[in-house]
Amino acid sequence: MIELEGVPELIDPVMVAAFEGWNDAGDAASTAVAHLDREWKGEVFAALDAEDYYDFQVNRPTVWMDAGVRKITWPTTRLSVVRVGGDKPRDLVLVRGIEPSMRWRSFCNELLGFAHELGVELVVILGALLGDTPHTRPVPISGTTSDPDLARRMDLEETKYEGPTGIVGVLQEACTHAGVPAVSLWAAVPHYVSQPPNPKATLALLNRLEDLIDVRIPLGELPEDARAWQVGVDQLAAEDSEVAEYVQTLEEARDTAELPEASGEAIAREFERYLRRRDGSGPSAGGHATADGGEAGPFLRDNPSGGRTKPPRPPKPGSTDDDESSEE
Repeated sequence: MIELEGVPELIDPVMVAAFEGWNDAGDAASTAVAHLDREWKGEVFAALDAEDYYDFQVNRPTVWMDAGVRKITWPTTRLSVVRVGGDKPRDLVLVRGIEPSMRWRSFCNELLGFAHELGVELVVILGALLGDTPHTRPVPISGTTSDPDLARRMDLEETKYEGPTGIVGVLQEACTHAGVPAVSLWAAVPHYVSQPPNPKATLALLNRLEDLIDVRIPLGELPEDARAWQVGVDQLAAEDSEVAEYVQTLEEARDTAELPEASGEAIAREFERYLRRRDGSGPSAGGHATADGGEAGPFLRDNPSGGRTKPPRPPKPGSTDDDESSEE
C-alpha cells in the first residue's frame, strides 16, 4: 500500500513520464519532462528504491560535495507534482528516471500504485527513437495507444508495432491492463546526429503534449535553442558532401511522402497553437530505439579511424518500408 503524505488533493491529474536510455534518443524525452519540472518548479514527493531496479555497474551513482560534505546521488526514478494555473487549473505528476535494469513488472506496478492513489486520469509517456528523418524538417511526432476508444477520441494511432520494446512500451501495456488510459508520444530523431541534446525534438514533444492535454506550456529558451541546434547541424553537414547529399535525399523522400498530408486540418492545428500562445503571452551510453525496434548509434561523430562514419542510403521515395512505424 502506497501512502502519500504531504501531497494535496490533485485537480484532474495527468501523469507525464520519461526515462533515460534506449527509449530516449538525443535525450529528447527526459529533457522534456525536466523542462516541465523546472518551469513549474516541481516538488519531489517520492522516489523509487534504487536497490530494487538498477544495476549500479550499468548506472553508477555519482559523488558530489555539499558544503564540504561528500554525498552520493543514486540512480533512480523520482516523482514530482506541479500545478498548471489558468482558467482550468490542473495538476501534472511528473515521472523522471532511468529505464530500470531489472524487475520491470514490479517497477510498472509501483508507478501504477502512485497513479491510483493520486487519482491520475491519464498517463502520457514520452519517448524518442532514431529514424530516417532530415534535421531540416519538422520533427515527426507519433501518438499511439492500445485503447481503440482513446485512439478515436484523441486522434491517436492504435499501435500495431511488433518487435523489441523498452520500458515505455511495457509501462503503456501495464496501464492498459490496469484500466488506466495511456498514451505514448514518440519523437523521431535523425539517426545521423543522435548525440544529445536535441532541443528541436524536445520542443516538438512539448508542443504535441500541449495539444493532447490542453495546457499551455512555457517554452522558455527552447525555441531559440532549437534554431541554434539546426544551424549547428547545418554547418556539420555542409562539411561533408556525402552527408549533405544524404540529407537532401531524406528531404526529398520526406516531402514526397507528406505531400498529401498538407491538409487544411494540419494547417488549422498550427494556427490554433499560434493563437493560443498569442492570447496567453507570458511565461547515456549505448544505442537507442529505432523505428524498426533495433538499435543505432550516432553518425555525425568522429570514428577511431578518422573522418566521419557514413550514413546508409535511405529508401527511395514511394517505396514500401516499415521504418516509419512507431516503436512502443
